[in-house]
Amino acid sequence: MLNRNPIIFIHGLWNTSKIFYSITSKLDEIGIEYFAPTLNHSYGMTSIVELTNLLNELILEKYGLEKEIDIFGFSMGGIIGRYWIKKFKGYKRTRRFITVGSPHKGTIASQLVPEYPFKGISEMKINSSLLRELSNHDHLLNKIDCISFFTYWDLMVFPGWRANLNVGEKISLNIFKHRNLVRNPLAVDMIIEKLIM
Repeated sequence: MLNRNPIIFIHGLWNTSKIFYSITSKLDEIGIEYFAPTLNHSYGMTSIVELTNLLNELILEKYGLEKEIDIFGFSMGGIIGRYWIKKFKGYKRTRRFITVGSPHKGTIASQLVPEYPFKGISEMKINSSLLRELSNHDHLLNKIDCISFFTYWDLMVFPGWRANLNVGEKISLNIFKHRNLVRNPLAVDMIIEKLIM
């Protein structure tokens, strides 16, 4: 294994950690350590807060309280990672935070979804209380190397530019379909390039 930070992969709604196979298989070849747990979203009924608590338990079990890590979140996974950085003082140990197709500014696709029973999905609405809370703490990301990957053709995070953080580098991918953001060979190559920096 290369001597560098392990990468925590956080998947999105209706996915498992298998969504990252095109990326993690390349990391296996390079020799970079990663941890890709599967979280139970219950079709969007589990809140992002609850999923973040679960993620924290898994990170503590795997790496303890202090080991420096990188965070990689796809779709809702990017919001979970961002909330973890805030809630559990992850900003003190996160070197790089990369998100792909994550609705940092909310998405129109969530607007008509009722809060009950779909708490997790409703937290990704434009101007939701959770996203407002995160925006109010953007300063916590200032010392982290942040990268937002997005596509203007995203129908899950719509419009696509809403997947950009207010801080850090923003990279547009000419990719169709949300899931292809982490499976298309062109996207994977660009993501790998940032992951191994």
